[in-house]
Amino acid sequence: MAARKEIDGSASVPAFYGKELRWKRETAGLTLAQTVEDVFYSVSYLSEIERGHRRMPLDLARHVDRLLKTDGFFARRCDDVRNARANQYAPYFADAVEMEAHARDIEEWCPMLIPGVLQLEPYIRELIHAFNPKDDEATVQRKVDARRARAWAIEEPEGPVSWVVFHESVLREPVVGDQAMAEQLAHVAVVARQRRYVPQILPCDIGAHPFMMGSTFLMSFSDAPPVMYTEGMYSGQIIDDPGIVTKYQQAYNRLRATALPPEVSLKMIEAAAEDFGNGNHARRRERRRLAQEQLHHRG
Repeated sequence: MAARKEIDGSASVPAFYGKELRWKRETAGLTLAQTVEDVFYSVSYLSEIERGHRRMPLDLARHVDRLLKTDGFFARRCDDVRNARANQYAPYFADAVEMEAHARDIEEWCPMLIPGVLQLEPYIRELIHAFNPKDDEATVQRKVDARRARAWAIEEPEGPVSWVVFHESVLREPVVGDQAMAEQLAHVAVVARQRRYVPQILPCDIGAHPFMMGSTFLMSFSDAPPVMYTEGMYSGQIIDDPGIVTKYQQAYNRLRATALPPEVSLKMIEAAAEDFGNGNHARRRERRRLAQEQLHHRG
Protein backbone atom coordinates (compact mmCIF):
# COMPACT_ATOMS: atom_id res chain seq x y z
CA MET A 1 0.00 0.00 0.00
CA ALA A 2 1.37 3.42 -1.02
CA ALA A 3 2.42 5.74 1.80
CA ARG A 4 0.04 8.56 2.57
CA LYS A 5 1.33 11.84 1.14
CA GLU A 6 0.89 14.90 3.32
CA ILE A 7 -0.50 18.06 1.72
CA ASP A 8 1.26 21.40 2.15
CA GLY A 9 -1.69 23.78 2.44
CA SER A 10 0.63 26.79 2.28
CA ALA A 11 1.85 25.89 -1.22
CA SER A 12 -1.14 27.34 -3.09
CA VAL A 13 -4.84 28.13 -2.88
CA PRO A 14 -5.75 24.77 -4.53
CA ALA A 15 -3.54 22.92 -2.01
CA PHE A 16 -5.16 24.74 0.92
CA TYR A 17 -8.61 23.94 -0.46
CA GLY A 18 -7.69 20.27 -1.02
CA LYS A 19 -6.18 19.88 2.44
CA GLU A 20 -9.36 21.26 4.02
CA LEU A 21 -11.44 18.86 1.92
CA ARG A 22 -9.37 15.88 3.06
CA TRP A 23 -9.63 16.96 6.72
CA LYS A 24 -13.43 17.36 6.52
CA ARG A 25 -13.85 14.04 4.72
CA GLU A 26 -11.71 12.10 7.19
CA THR A 27 -13.34 13.83 10.17
CA ALA A 28 -16.67 12.56 8.81
CA GLY A 29 -15.18 9.05 8.68
CA LEU A 30 -15.56 8.70 4.90
CA THR A 31 -13.19 7.11 2.42
CA LEU A 32 -12.58 8.56 -1.03
CA ALA A 33 -14.74 5.81 -2.52
CA GLN A 34 -17.63 6.54 -0.17
CA THR A 35 -17.44 10.24 -0.94
CA VAL A 36 -17.88 9.77 -4.70
CA GLU A 37 -20.24 6.80 -4.44
CA ASP A 38 -23.27 8.62 -5.87
CA VAL A 39 -21.57 10.86 -8.43
CA PHE A 40 -19.84 10.39 -11.78
CA TYR A 41 -16.34 11.30 -10.56
CA SER A 42 -13.73 8.66 -9.72
CA VAL A 43 -11.70 8.07 -6.57
CA SER A 44 -8.52 9.19 -8.36
CA TYR A 45 -10.25 12.39 -9.48
CA LEU A 46 -11.19 13.32 -5.90
CA SER A 47 -7.71 12.39 -4.67
CA GLU A 48 -6.16 14.77 -7.20
CA ILE A 49 -8.43 17.57 -5.92
CA GLU A 50 -7.38 16.91 -2.33
CA ARG A 51 -3.72 17.14 -3.29
CA GLY A 52 -4.30 20.46 -5.06
CA HIS A 53 -3.61 19.03 -8.51
CA ARG A 54 -7.10 19.35 -9.95
CA ARG A 55 -9.91 21.89 -9.77
CA MET A 56 -13.15 21.01 -8.00
CA PRO A 57 -16.13 21.05 -10.41
CA LEU A 58 -19.10 22.97 -9.00
CA ASP A 59 -21.47 19.99 -9.10
CA LEU A 60 -19.00 17.85 -7.14
CA ALA A 61 -18.43 20.69 -4.65
CA ARG A 62 -22.17 20.91 -4.00
CA HIS A 63 -22.34 17.14 -3.53
CA VAL A 64 -19.45 17.27 -1.03
CA ASP A 65 -21.08 20.15 0.88
CA ARG A 66 -24.29 18.15 1.26
CA LEU A 67 -22.47 14.97 2.22
CA LEU A 68 -20.06 16.56 4.68
CA LYS A 69 -22.55 19.17 5.92
CA THR A 70 -20.10 22.02 5.27
CA ASP A 71 -22.73 24.73 4.68
CA GLY A 72 -21.74 25.40 1.07
CA PHE A 73 -18.08 26.11 1.87
CA PHE A 74 -16.56 24.12 -1.00
CA ALA A 75 -19.05 25.40 -3.59
CA ARG A 76 -18.44 29.01 -2.49
CA ARG A 77 -14.66 28.62 -2.78
CA CYS A 78 -14.62 26.99 -6.24
CA ASP A 79 -14.10 30.35 -7.92
CA ASP A 80 -11.23 31.21 -5.57
CA VAL A 81 -9.39 28.08 -6.68
CA ARG A 82 -10.19 28.75 -10.33
CA ASN A 83 -8.95 32.34 -10.07
CA ALA A 84 -5.75 31.25 -8.32
CA ARG A 85 -4.96 28.95 -11.23
CA ALA A 86 -5.95 31.61 -13.78
CA ASN A 87 -3.25 33.96 -12.46
CA GLN A 88 -0.67 31.85 -14.30
CA TYR A 89 -2.58 31.67 -17.56
CA ALA A 90 -5.25 33.52 -19.48
CA PRO A 91 -8.55 32.91 -17.61
CA TYR A 92 -10.11 31.12 -20.59
CA PHE A 93 -7.13 28.73 -20.76
CA ALA A 94 -6.68 27.83 -17.08
CA ASP A 95 -9.16 24.92 -17.12
CA ALA A 96 -7.68 23.52 -20.34
CA VAL A 97 -4.19 23.51 -18.78
CA GLU A 98 -5.50 21.56 -15.80
CA MET A 99 -7.20 19.03 -18.07
CA GLU A 100 -4.04 18.71 -20.15
CA ALA A 101 -2.14 17.53 -17.07
CA HIS A 102 -4.55 14.60 -16.65
CA ALA A 103 -5.21 13.67 -20.27
CA ARG A 104 -4.46 10.18 -21.52
CA ASP A 105 -4.30 11.29 -25.17
CA ILE A 106 -4.01 14.72 -26.81
CA GLU A 107 -4.66 15.41 -30.49
CA GLU A 108 -3.81 18.93 -31.65
CA TRP A 109 -4.19 21.00 -34.82
CA CYS A 110 -1.84 23.97 -35.28
CA PRO A 111 -2.62 26.08 -38.36
CA MET A 112 -0.11 28.90 -37.83
CA LEU A 113 2.13 28.28 -34.81
CA ILE A 114 4.16 25.59 -33.08
CA PRO A 115 2.12 24.27 -30.09
CA GLY A 116 2.73 26.09 -26.80
CA VAL A 117 4.13 23.00 -25.06
CA LEU A 118 6.87 22.75 -27.71
CA GLN A 119 7.80 26.44 -27.84
CA LEU A 120 11.23 27.57 -26.62
CA GLU A 121 11.76 30.90 -24.87
CA PRO A 122 12.70 33.08 -27.92
CA TYR A 123 9.60 31.86 -29.78
CA ILE A 124 7.37 32.43 -26.74
CA ARG A 125 8.74 35.93 -26.17
CA GLU A 126 8.16 36.93 -29.79
CA LEU A 127 4.52 35.83 -29.59
CA ILE A 128 3.94 37.62 -26.29
CA HIS A 129 5.39 40.85 -27.70
CA ALA A 130 3.17 40.50 -30.78
CA PHE A 131 -0.07 39.73 -28.93
CA ASN A 132 0.48 41.80 -25.76
CA PRO A 133 2.98 44.56 -26.61
CA LYS A 134 2.30 46.48 -23.37
CA ASP A 135 3.44 43.66 -21.07
CA ASP A 136 6.40 44.63 -18.89
CA GLU A 137 9.43 42.33 -18.51
CA ALA A 138 8.19 40.75 -15.27
CA THR A 139 4.87 39.84 -16.91
CA VAL A 140 6.62 38.49 -20.00
CA GLN A 141 8.93 36.32 -17.90
CA ARG A 142 6.01 35.01 -15.86
CA LYS A 143 4.22 33.99 -19.06
CA VAL A 144 7.39 32.40 -20.46
CA ASP A 145 7.88 30.38 -17.27
CA ALA A 146 4.24 29.28 -17.21
CA ARG A 147 4.35 28.08 -20.81
CA ARG A 148 7.65 26.26 -20.39
CA ALA A 149 6.27 24.62 -17.23
CA ARG A 150 3.72 22.88 -19.47
CA ALA A 151 6.47 21.29 -21.56
CA TRP A 152 6.49 18.10 -19.45
CA ALA A 153 3.14 17.15 -21.04
CA ILE A 154 4.81 16.49 -24.37
CA GLU A 155 8.52 16.21 -23.52
CA GLU A 156 8.48 13.71 -20.64
CA PRO A 157 7.73 9.95 -20.84
CA GLU A 158 4.90 10.17 -18.29
CA GLY A 159 3.05 12.73 -20.39
CA PRO A 160 -0.03 11.85 -22.47
CA VAL A 161 0.24 10.28 -25.90
CA SER A 162 0.28 13.28 -28.26
CA TRP A 163 -0.52 13.62 -31.95
CA VAL A 164 0.00 17.04 -33.57
CA VAL A 165 -0.87 18.13 -37.11
CA PHE A 166 1.01 21.26 -38.32
CA HIS A 167 0.30 23.33 -41.39
CA GLU A 168 3.38 23.49 -43.63
CA SER A 169 3.44 27.29 -43.24
CA VAL A 170 4.68 26.75 -39.65
CA LEU A 171 7.95 25.51 -41.19
CA ARG A 172 8.21 28.18 -43.89
CA GLU A 173 7.18 31.43 -42.17
CA PRO A 174 9.64 32.19 -39.32
CA VAL A 175 8.34 33.77 -36.13
CA VAL A 176 11.88 34.44 -34.84
CA GLY A 177 15.30 34.93 -36.44
CA ASP A 178 16.74 32.18 -38.59
CA GLN A 179 19.09 30.71 -35.96
CA ALA A 180 16.39 30.78 -33.27
CA MET A 181 13.95 29.21 -35.73
CA ALA A 182 16.50 26.50 -36.52
CA GLU A 183 16.84 25.71 -32.82
CA GLN A 184 13.07 25.76 -32.35
CA LEU A 185 12.38 23.32 -35.19
CA ALA A 186 15.29 21.11 -34.16
CA HIS A 187 13.75 20.96 -30.67
CA VAL A 188 10.41 19.87 -32.16
CA ALA A 189 12.18 17.11 -34.10
CA VAL A 190 14.24 15.93 -31.11
CA VAL A 191 11.14 15.66 -28.91
CA ALA A 192 9.34 13.73 -31.65
CA ARG A 193 12.27 11.32 -32.01
CA GLN A 194 12.51 10.70 -28.26
CA ARG A 195 9.00 9.71 -27.19
CA ARG A 196 5.31 9.17 -27.99
CA TYR A 197 4.74 12.51 -29.72
CA VAL A 198 3.73 12.05 -33.37
CA PRO A 199 3.87 14.99 -35.84
CA GLN A 200 2.17 15.28 -39.22
CA ILE A 201 2.51 18.08 -41.77
CA LEU A 202 -0.46 19.31 -43.79
CA PRO A 203 0.97 20.55 -47.13
CA CYS A 204 0.28 24.12 -48.27
CA ASP A 205 -1.27 22.96 -51.56
CA ILE A 206 -3.71 20.46 -50.02
CA GLY A 207 -6.79 22.59 -50.74
CA ALA A 208 -9.90 22.52 -48.58
CA HIS A 209 -9.57 20.48 -45.40
CA PRO A 210 -11.16 20.07 -41.95
CA PHE A 211 -10.31 22.62 -39.23
CA MET A 212 -9.80 25.62 -41.53
CA MET A 213 -9.94 27.82 -38.40
CA GLY A 214 -8.09 28.49 -35.12
CA SER A 215 -6.01 25.99 -33.18
CA THR A 216 -7.84 23.06 -31.60
CA PHE A 217 -6.95 20.17 -29.38
CA LEU A 218 -8.92 17.18 -28.20
CA MET A 219 -8.25 15.46 -24.88
CA SER A 220 -9.38 12.03 -23.72
CA PHE A 221 -9.13 10.75 -20.14
CA SER A 222 -9.21 7.49 -18.23
CA ASP A 223 -11.74 8.78 -15.70
CA ALA A 224 -13.82 11.40 -17.55
CA PRO A 225 -15.50 11.99 -20.93
CA PRO A 226 -13.42 13.52 -23.75
CA VAL A 227 -13.40 17.29 -24.32
CA MET A 228 -12.06 19.68 -26.92
CA TYR A 229 -10.55 23.14 -26.59
CA THR A 230 -10.48 25.71 -29.38
CA GLU A 231 -8.62 29.01 -29.17
CA GLY A 232 -8.42 32.35 -30.95
CA MET A 233 -5.99 35.19 -30.27
CA TYR A 234 -7.66 36.47 -27.09
CA SER A 235 -10.28 33.85 -26.31
CA GLY A 236 -10.77 30.14 -25.90
CA GLN A 237 -13.56 27.68 -25.22
CA ILE A 238 -13.85 24.19 -23.75
CA ILE A 239 -16.54 22.06 -25.39
CA ASP A 240 -17.74 18.93 -23.61
CA ASP A 241 -21.01 18.19 -25.40
CA PRO A 242 -20.55 14.51 -26.45
CA GLY A 243 -22.18 14.93 -29.86
CA ILE A 244 -20.09 17.97 -30.78
CA VAL A 245 -16.86 16.42 -29.45
CA THR A 246 -17.54 13.32 -31.58
CA LYS A 247 -17.93 15.47 -34.70
CA TYR A 248 -14.64 17.21 -33.99
CA GLN A 249 -12.95 13.86 -33.40
CA GLN A 250 -14.22 12.57 -36.74
CA ALA A 251 -13.02 15.76 -38.45
CA TYR A 252 -9.60 15.37 -36.83
CA ASN A 253 -9.38 11.79 -38.10
CA ARG A 254 -10.04 13.10 -41.64
CA LEU A 255 -7.37 15.77 -41.12
CA ARG A 256 -4.81 13.13 -40.11
CA ALA A 257 -5.71 11.07 -43.17
CA THR A 258 -5.12 14.14 -45.37
CA ALA A 259 -1.74 15.08 -43.83
CA LEU A 260 1.61 13.55 -44.78
CA PRO A 261 2.77 10.39 -42.94
CA PRO A 262 4.54 10.96 -39.60
CA GLU A 263 8.03 9.91 -40.72
CA VAL A 264 7.86 12.05 -43.88
CA SER A 265 6.59 14.95 -41.75
CA LEU A 266 9.40 14.56 -39.24
CA LYS A 267 12.01 14.61 -42.00
CA MET A 268 10.43 17.82 -43.34
CA ILE A 269 10.75 19.43 -39.88
CA GLU A 270 14.39 18.37 -39.64
CA ALA A 271 15.11 19.64 -43.16
CA ALA A 272 13.47 22.99 -42.37
CA ALA A 273 15.57 23.31 -39.20
CA GLU A 274 18.71 22.64 -41.25
CA ASP A 275 17.69 25.21 -43.88
CA PHE A 276 17.25 27.92 -41.26
CA GLY A 277 20.51 26.95 -39.58
CA ASN A 278 22.75 26.91 -42.68
CA GLY A 279 21.32 30.05 -44.30
CA ASN A 280 19.45 28.38 -47.17
CA HIS A 281 16.15 29.87 -46.06
CA ALA A 282 17.66 33.39 -45.94
CA ARG A 283 19.17 32.96 -49.41
CA ARG A 284 15.85 31.83 -50.87
CA ARG A 285 14.13 34.76 -49.19
CA GLU A 286 16.66 37.18 -50.73
CA ARG A 287 16.19 35.65 -54.20
CA ARG A 288 12.44 36.11 -53.89
CA ARG A 289 12.90 39.72 -52.82
CA LEU A 290 15.16 40.48 -55.80
CA ALA A 291 12.74 38.79 -58.19
CA GLN A 292 9.87 40.86 -56.83
CA GLU A 293 11.89 44.07 -57.25
CA GLN A 294 12.67 43.18 -60.87
CA LEU A 295 8.99 42.57 -61.57
CA HIS A 296 8.14 45.91 -59.95
CA HIS A 297 10.66 47.79 -62.09
CA ARG A 298 9.43 46.10 -65.24
CA GLY A 299 5.90 47.08 -64.38
